[in-house]
This record gives sequence, structure tokens and C-alpha cells, in this order.
Amino acid sequence: MTTLLGTRSPAAPSPTSLHGRPRPLDAAVRLVFRIAAVLTILITAGIVVALLVPSLQFFAEVPVWDFLFGTRWAPRFADASFGVLPLVTASAWTTAIALAFAVPLGLGAATFLSEYAHPRLRKVLKPVLEVLAGIPTVVYGYFAVQFVQGTVLREWFEWETGSFSVLAAGFVMGVMIIPTIASLSEDAMSAVPNSMRQGSAALGANRMQTSLRVVVPAALSGIVAAIILGVSRAVGETMIVALAAGQQARIVGGPLEAGQTMTAFIANAALGDSRVGSLEYNTLFAVGLLLFLLTLVVNMISIAIVRRFREAY
Repeated sequence: MTTLLGTRSPAAPSPTSLHGRPRPLDAAVRLVFRIAAVLTILITAGIVVALLVPSLQFFAEVPVWDFLFGTRWAPRFADASFGVLPLVTASAWTTAIALAFAVPLGLGAATFLSEYAHPRLRKVLKPVLEVLAGIPTVVYGYFAVQFVQGTVLREWFEWETGSFSVLAAGFVMGVMIIPTIASLSEDAMSAVPNSMRQGSAALGANRMQTSLRVVVPAALSGIVAAIILGVSRAVGETMIVALAAGQQARIVGGPLEAGQTMTAFIANAALGDSRVGSLEYNTLFAVGLLLFLLTLVVNMISIAIVRRFREAY
């Protein structure tokens, strides 16, 4: 760039180094990142192809309309029926119950850790909370069957329910995703500048008003992303619903009823009993493709909401 005195300013240093010297390690790390990005795209494409090819074979024999809106799911019966609505309703019930339990508790825990807890207490409580995310889901499943369903619902509350229910599965699934929602929401709240809190306090707001009217709206994009991630994990959960929700594929009309979810059907049907290439075998991929598309739609909605409410500091 030419200055007012007619001399040329010195060249800016190379972006690879603050001192203008190339760094081989930077180039190597950049190459690793590119390979990781390309592999991620290839793996995703491979998953789509693996689901799409058998699904097209399935829909060549079963109309899409009958699959999406049929009310009877019996792919292994002599009079086979392929209406996926019973699986969808069970998945919707377990996911809704999980979110109804996990979102208030997760956001409450995040607000406490971010706005009320002492830093020393936060350092202890947050790792303890995240331990819940490390418990194997099969343990959660047996906990749902033995304690929640058998003891809490049937003995303590004396509700008329069988050995399985979407309520027990959804409740325990909500416990499982609390750490996800709480941890990510707390990170988003902690990223809100302290100047906003100080400005709210200067206007006479107490800590509760500052938390609910200043911090939460400012961190809304991160909170929404945490909730959507919890939704995705709840929709894709397998072991808890396979053990606690039941194996009977029927339209679920209430939380105390048993029902088979999409993931539970995939887990049970993928045991090797079906002949590869058969219509019964291809139902696995049709249900998997529907589950993939539902998760994709949820993530696209999440991206749109995050972009809409994102605030940069």
C-alpha cells in the first residue's frame, strides 16, 4: 500500500506465523482438518446411500402413502401390513415425555450453575451432573423397567398399567438427556457478558429478574441448540425404549400404554432373522430412512432458530 509520502509500507507477515515464518505444524494440522471434513461428508453420504437403496426397493412394493399413514404395523405376519404410524406415535410419546421432564430441570440446573452457584461449587456440581451422560443406556433401561415402571408407577401410584409403558421410558430418557441440555445451556449463559448483568442490576433488577429477562434471552440461541440436541438424542435412543416401552406395535393413545418405537423395531428386527434382500428385511431401512429424515428436519429447524436468535458479543 502506498503511503502519503510516496513510500510503500512493509509487507504484512504471512498468516501462517505471527513472525512471518512458515510453520510446518500449521500446514499439517490444516491438512488433518481437511481430511476430517472430507471424511465426515463421505461417511454421511455413505449412510444416505446405505439407507436409500434398500428403501427404494421397499417402496417399489409398498406405496409411500400406505407406509406413512397406515395404522397397522405387522411386517412379519402372513397378512403383512406396513403402516408406520404406530411406531411414530410411540416415538413421539417417549420424546415428548422426555422433553417435558428434561427441559425444565436442565434449564433450571443451567441457570443455577451459571447465575447462582459459587465458582467452587460449580466446578464440583457440573462434573457430577455430567456423570449422568456417561451411564450406559442399558442401565437406564433396566432402571426404567424395574424401578420406575414396577415400583413407582405400579406400587407407589397404583396406576393401572402393564409391565411396560411409554411414560417410564420417556421419564428415564429425560433423566438421560438432562446433562446434555444443562451443560450446553450453562455454557451459553456463561458466555453472556457480565456487563449485561451489571447493567440490569444498575436498573434495579434482582438476580432472578436478571437471569430470566436478560441472561436467558441473550443466550437463547445456545439454549435452543441444546434443546434440539436433546431432542435428537431422545428420538434416536434405542436401549431404554427397547426395554421399557414395550414391543407391541400399536397406536399409543396415552402415556400409560405400551408401544414400540422406531428405534426399538430396528433393534429387534436387525437380529438376523430376516433374509437379506427380502421385503421384511428392507423394512429396517425404510424405518431407518424415516428416522434419519425426521432427525434431519429437527436439525434444520435448529439451525434456522439459532441463526435467527444468535447474538454476537
